Amino acid sequence: MKRITALFSAALLAAGFMTATAHAQQDPAQDPATTQQSAPIAQDFSDQQLQQFADASQEIAVISQEYTERLHGAEDEADQQEVRAEANDKMIGVVENSGLDVDTFNAIGQAIQQDPEMMQRVQEMAAE
Repeated sequence: MKRITALFSAALLAAGFMTATAHAQQDPAQDPATTQQSAPIAQDFSDQQLQQFADASQEIAVISQEYTERLHGAEDEADQQEVRAEANDKMIGVVENSGLDVDTFNAIGQAIQQDPEMMQRVQEMAAE
């Protein structure tokens, strides 16, 4: 069970990578006052979406571990930024290949942090 929880922790960390990069890629000329914050977290995800999240999370955990090690070995800020960008691209690819979009993946990640029952359902799906 600890391993599965660790996978979801890594997936949530990865979701943070994706969110941070998405925010960093926004047009800086855009007025932040007019930019809407994330929509409230939807709690009505289908079993298929939760399964896709569980599957993608396991792959993302592996990528996250690999790139965390590479990040620690990076020599300077430019190298670190390159490692983060490469990791982010791979994680986004995994999410999109799972059939989810990044926003839905991140919303599920946020929802399971707030809903222990949903977390349990996703953990059970990952264990299958």
